[in-house]
Amino acid sequence: MGLFRRKAQTSSVTYDPGTQKPVIKCSICNGEQVAGFKNKSTGEFVEVMLIRNQDDLDSFKKMYNLDEVSKEY
Repeated sequence: MGLFRRKAQTSSVTYDPGTQKPVIKCSICNGEQVAGFKNKSTGEFVEVMLIRNQDDLDSFKKMYNLDEVSKEY
């Protein structure tokens, strides 16, 4: 019997490959990883989801049809 179910991840964030690049921001202090998109011209980061394991990363890539995601520290 599961009291808490994982919600289906649907994102309202749109991805424009012309102006944005997919990035995983990694914290040096605690190892937290957040996937999102960084604007190429302004450097503004839009957070999409928290990455806890490889399954989360795979679902992020599948959600936006991505092959590679770069990491930034």
